[in-house]
Amino acid sequence: MDPRWQALAVLTAARTSLGFQFQSVASVSPMLVEELGLGGADLGALIGLYFLPGLVLALPGGALGRRFGDMRVVTAGLVLMALGGVLASLATGFGGLAAGRLLGGVGAVLLNVLMAKMVTDWFAGQHDIVLAMAIFVNSFPIGIGLAQLGLGPLAAVAGWAAGFAATGALALAALLLLRLGYRRHPNDGAGGVVAAGRISGREVALVCLAGALWGGLNGSFAVTIGFAPTFLVLGGLTPAQTGLVVGAATWLSVASVQAGGMLAQRRVPAVLLMAGGCLLWSGCLALMGLGLGAGPLLVAGLAMGLPVGVIMALPAAALRPENRAIGMGLFYTCLYAGHAGLPPAAGWARDVTGVAAAPLLFAAGCVALLPAIHAWFRRLSGRRMGL
Repeated sequence: MDPRWQALAVLTAARTSLGFQFQSVASVSPMLVEELGLGGADLGALIGLYFLPGLVLALPGGALGRRFGDMRVVTAGLVLMALGGVLASLATGFGGLAAGRLLGGVGAVLLNVLMAKMVTDWFAGQHDIVLAMAIFVNSFPIGIGLAQLGLGPLAAVAGWAAGFAATGALALAALLLLRLGYRRHPNDGAGGVVAAGRISGREVALVCLAGALWGGLNGSFAVTIGFAPTFLVLGGLTPAQTGLVVGAATWLSVASVQAGGMLAQRRVPAVLLMAGGCLLWSGCLALMGLGLGAGPLLVAGLAMGLPVGVIMALPAAALRPENRAIGMGLFYTCLYAGHAGLPPAAGWARDVTGVAAAPLLFAAGCVALLPAIHAWFRRLSGRRMGL
């Protein structure tokens, strides 16, 4: 097998452990409510705590990768995820669960930043980088899907603690897979052949633009999926019907990520994938706001993933090899800022205006701006590379 694709397969499989652990609270939440007396605010806090460390640790995580090597830091991340799963399984209340989630979240940040850099190393400058990044990014929702399928039944048989323990076990399995199946790239941090350099202002500007795209897309996705259920129920759908529609839209978005990568592989221009996906998504949200029901959300699901591989390939065009680790830390800091900032802003828009559709219209505006940011990136980079 081509060593690039072998590396991608191993990294993608290992990264499913991240989505699996993230989803664990939601998957066992009924038992947490019943047995530990947790409320909705508690559950929401536990879900959010997993990504909270990223706001402050993504950039240092990239620097650690450059100093100590990608594999060493990823190994540390998986160990922390395993310990976080075990700690959560031993909890007797909210405090213990929160500690486990934070510990696992710290490991997840290291995994996110460095694995993305590792895939970039293998595919930088190649025409198939968009497809590779699309495959890699889909590991997170696949992990979520596996948790949705497996953790609920496991918790029903063995208790909620077994669900959290299973996330730690999967992290250890991912570590074993990496150790057995991954061959280190020459640009692997401290052991690399390229000397560490000082990241330039131009590189910082470019990777921040790429990060703004990634944070804006993910934050807008969170707003879309997070506020659509309430809006659809107000429009007359039952909660069960709404769950089916939103779930279908989510899985369609997963498929569209892969479709975007395959279209890029067939030389469909990145500009077209970015503009087409974002403007169709934005238009669908506007149509939902006008009261056209659930249909536009399903169409939006087909559009949401088209720009994903394009965006994930941008850091390769922005960063010199010796600066990819710290650059990816900056890139992911922007992601976590978008995740943390856009949903509250959308909720604030609804509270201030009193308009039920305000969050969806807010997301529509954010998504519509993404092609302009992409054009700015291309102009500043002066490097086409199909991106």
